[in-house]
Amino acid sequence: MDDQLAAVAALDEPTRRKLYGYVARRREPVSRDEVADTFGLSRGTVAFHLDKLVDEGLLAVGYARRTGRTGPGAGRPAKLYSRSERQVAVSLPPRHYDLAGHLLATAVEAAEETGQPVRSALARHARELGRELGARSVSETDGEPARRDAALSALEEHGFEPRTEAGGVVLGNCPFHALAQRHAELVCGMNLDLLHGLLEGIGDTGLHALLEPAPGHCCVRLAPR
Repeated sequence: MDDQLAAVAALDEPTRRKLYGYVARRREPVSRDEVADTFGLSRGTVAFHLDKLVDEGLLAVGYARRTGRTGPGAGRPAKLYSRSERQVAVSLPPRHYDLAGHLLATAVEAAEETGQPVRSALARHARELGRELGARSVSETDGEPARRDAALSALEEHGFEPRTEAGGVVLGNCPFHALAQRHAELVCGMNLDLLHGLLEGIGDTGLHALLEPAPGHCCVRLAPR
């Protein structure tokens, strides 16, 4: 979130935002001189703003000779700017519709290939992904307290806003909120399978996931086992 906010904040400066828009719309990489001439700015000002956008990962840099000449006397390659492949999105509270989209698309593809019902494929893939996320967040030597902390960290990272209450964990945010509002049974079931898998991947945390919808919370709660 900090990196995403820093990238968005870099575009708060009007001149920098204007330069980013120009570079992003160009089909070919552009040089500092081209940008400076287009906007009537000094080369130093343009270089400062473009390099700040590079630092935030919003622009990419390459080098090439614009004259087409090569060999001795051809001059130094120009520094060229283009839009980077990085995608920046900030959502408050956190939403992860990309994760839901990945699971739903994977389930549809699996159902077409195997003939398995889409919901069954979705449950299987959500659980598998949860196991992967859980396994990446913990060490095999960790005891139960450390594993529980790892579960909380993984949930925080993926936007669930976990809060410890009465020995269990309440999830203060649903990362798939808009989808869950329209397709509650499907999305909440996917969410439950994802968190089942997360706990399985981490190991013994003393917690288990269950559906317990409540206003202002995720539909899943982690209760003491």
